[in-house]
Amino acid sequence: MAAILRMHAAREVRHWYSTKEKVEQNRYRPKAETLEGRPVTKRNFCQRTTANCTQRQGEALSGLDRIREAVKRDKSIRLNNLMHHMTIDLLREAYQEQKSEAAPGIDGVTWEKYGVELETNLSDLRKRVFSGRYRATPSKRVWIPKPDGSERPLGIPVLEDKIIQQAVVWITNQIFEEDFLGFSYGFRPGRSQHNALDALSVGITQRKVNWVLDADIQSFFDRVDHEWMMEFIKHRISDPKMLRLIQKWLRAGVSEQGQWSKTTVGTPQGAVTSPLLANIYLHYVLDLWVRKWRETQAQGDVIFVRYADDFVMGFQHKQEAIRFLGELKERLAKYKLTLHPDKTRLIEFGRYAEGNRKKCGEGKPETFDFLGFTHICARTRKGNYFTVRRKTIAKRMRNKIKAVRRELMYRRHDPVPEQGKWIRSVVQGHFNYFAVPNNKRSIDIFRTEVIRGWFRALRKRSQKARRLTWDRFNRLLETWVPKARILHKYPTQRLRVTYSR
Repeated sequence: MAAILRMHAAREVRHWYSTKEKVEQNRYRPKAETLEGRPVTKRNFCQRTTANCTQRQGEALSGLDRIREAVKRDKSIRLNNLMHHMTIDLLREAYQEQKSEAAPGIDGVTWEKYGVELETNLSDLRKRVFSGRYRATPSKRVWIPKPDGSERPLGIPVLEDKIIQQAVVWITNQIFEEDFLGFSYGFRPGRSQHNALDALSVGITQRKVNWVLDADIQSFFDRVDHEWMMEFIKHRISDPKMLRLIQKWLRAGVSEQGQWSKTTVGTPQGAVTSPLLANIYLHYVLDLWVRKWRETQAQGDVIFVRYADDFVMGFQHKQEAIRFLGELKERLAKYKLTLHPDKTRLIEFGRYAEGNRKKCGEGKPETFDFLGFTHICARTRKGNYFTVRRKTIAKRMRNKIKAVRRELMYRRHDPVPEQGKWIRSVVQGHFNYFAVPNNKRSIDIFRTEVIRGWFRALRKRSQKARRLTWDRFNRLLETWVPKARILHKYPTQRLRVTYSR
């Protein structure tokens, strides 16, 4: 079975990579193709947008440059000597990268406890990895609520697994970042949700998009096929020790309430390697196939933006969108995946959608949700040009307001400065993500509802606290609650900076 899978996978990859990339990439930046109307530039330096991308990590990765350079020179190379890069220094940086307040795994070892004898522990860990005595520990499964009311399983690995996984991610990222395509944005260095949102907005407004396919792969992380995953990784990595490590994590299983269960498919959400493995899997299953389909079968404009297992496509012609959707289902089924029936929709959306629906006696164009925002067909302030308006998903904002109110009631007896610091972090964090152009009303509502919740919580501290007036309370607001203002640039302006013309 493995030989058959390897043969089919290798055949597809040889075909996909028959056309070489024409643009030489910079040292740390991912590829940016001319796909969504954004020409490639040699001046697109890496923009580290996450808290984890620190100068310390850059120093830890400096010794991995040779890997990236080798992959850049030869698109078909398979690396078979990677483990020597896993030095004590790299493991130490991987340890420092972990959150000190994170919940421990099933062994109960915390970040502080492990750090008491850090050098000894790391040396022993490295010896066990190189000798083959290292064993992956099952992840502790917990359930977290989702916006739709259901629950998502989350796996919490033990700290040693996190350290090794982080080191492996840093090493393998040097390889696969040279392969990943420009329309893939999820969990990649120098890329964020707002990069994906901007690319989608610019693609819809500046390309001939009349239909939008809003797609979601059902339970993707729980359905990743292990055999296909290993075959995809082997296209670039032939180091047996590295491959054995990844297999150990995939097969480690989960522990829930003391009961161990085997995992034959899927990769646990919460594992350090899960985002990278998801990108590798979808790169071969989806991204390369979409690029080939667009180049060889599409007659009109087609745009594609993917963030992890959520992706949006724009089509010029409805019939092409329908045909693509049918072929997409067959493609995913081949790799044990399916589209979510309720979250996958083909809607009329674009500059002509409102006029076309009005002629047919239909209502306003439908909207779609992507990365926390509802996307709406709209016009500029003067009404001259078509634009895509983005606002916070209403249901998600209501749920967050309720959660903040509950937490405020729980904290109502804390000192007021402590409450103020917490509220400032919550409100500012919300603004940092949702304060995009044309979303001022939504962030105003969020701020107002948080203020009302805090006022009610303070008045319930005691009988005396009921005397609190809005005049006195407003002085607290000036100190602790940030003003609602737009923090992000318009999509075209941000892309102009990132991809300078």
